[in-house]
Amino acid sequence: MGTGKRGLIATAVTVIGAAAVLAAPATAFAAPGPTPSPTASPSTAVTNKDIEAVRRQLDALYHDAAVATDAYNAAEEKAEQQSAQIVALAQKIVKAQEKLAELKARAGAAAAAQYRTNGLPDEAELMLSDDPQQFLDATGRVLQGQRATKALIAELTRTQQDLKQYADDASAQWTRLEANRKAKAAAKKKVERQIAAAERLESRLEAEEKERLAELEEQAAHRAQTAWLDSGVLKDVSGKASEAGKTAVAYATTQVGKPYEWGAEGPDSYDCSGLTSQAWASAGKPIPRTSQEQWKRLEHVDIKDMRPGDLVIYFDDASHVAMYLGDGAIVHAPRPGRTVTIAGAGSMPILGVVRPDA
Repeated sequence: MGTGKRGLIATAVTVIGAAAVLAAPATAFAAPGPTPSPTASPSTAVTNKDIEAVRRQLDALYHDAAVATDAYNAAEEKAEQQSAQIVALAQKIVKAQEKLAELKARAGAAAAAQYRTNGLPDEAELMLSDDPQQFLDATGRVLQGQRATKALIAELTRTQQDLKQYADDASAQWTRLEANRKAKAAAKKKVERQIAAAERLESRLEAEEKERLAELEEQAAHRAQTAWLDSGVLKDVSGKASEAGKTAVAYATTQVGKPYEWGAEGPDSYDCSGLTSQAWASAGKPIPRTSQEQWKRLEHVDIKDMRPGDLVIYFDDASHVAMYLGDGAIVHAPRPGRTVTIAGAGSMPILGVVRPDA
């Protein structure tokens, strides 16, 4: 590696240390530092410590991208639900308008009938009758007519109120839909910004450095998995997959090798919760779309009770999810630039375990 390249990486590592809190991850590496002179000291050679700093920065960037991806997926799911609700309300409005028109026509017919009897109400005609039997027969008709008129007026009023409520609800749903569209757009920008920053950082590494980075990532995952297993966490784990769980596991493992793509639900690519939600949908058990909602809404189980098909939720903010396969292994869609793969369940910080078919 040339001295100029070594200086560039060393400058990037210096910036990494200064930006440890990730106050502005989108621009932390937007431009390289000053170009070093050809006489740069060999001491600027990139060390494993430098590569480790890059690895940690990449982890942070991709973690932020995962959080933003969850926000995007949640906004998209809400927007779809709200659109469906608006369509349903529009159908109710049409039916209410048709019913209102029918009721108005009935009221008009009643008014026309009264006009044809010279405007005399039924009660007046009844009082003018000289025939006792006709008087008795007419009494029943008058009472029926009065009840029918009251019912017609009440139904007309209810329908007008329903129509107004449907219109108000539709307007409120449009407002919420627009808010979710804005939230979705903002989340999309953040995802793209974080991924672009990570890709810029990785692009500064030469082939040998990328290999060292991959080795460090693998070593970190191995250390975490070993520590997790050495804790004895799996000594009492012996759960067997349910029939639905077997179907979900079969689906998820069939996707191994397909690329990660944020916001994707297959069949050609997936993000982490896109994989788990589609796997369980294939088993006839629809679950929430995002890892955070899966954590909130699915039943929690102890690690000692987990079984294949259960979902392992990672990080304090529930920003990642994988499917447990048994024997301490998971299948998951890791992050941009990676493919669906099988890994150790303890290779990332576990928040907890949830069961879709409890």
